[in-house]
Amino acid sequence: MYQVEVFVTYKESILDPQGEAVKNAVHRLEFNEVADVRIGKYFELKIEKSQRPVAEIVEELCQQLLANEVLESYRYDIKEVN
Repeated sequence: MYQVEVFVTYKESILDPQGEAVKNAVHRLEFNEVADVRIGKYFELKIEKSQRPVAEIVEELCQQLLANEVLESYRYDIKEVN
């Protein structure tokens, strides 16, 4: 079995209003060292071993369901677990 962590965020060219709101709140709390905040989505998947490579399965899931590739980018980490 595999445990997969998927991270989805807006592309750099896309305005992130939630991130801007959090950044403004952070600055109001006087954490002025924080230059930028981006909000995203996090998914944990458990995938059974199969004939298909797990990376292929995850790519298809991200492209078809988890991320809007026009607005968002994604990355993932795959770990084999018992």
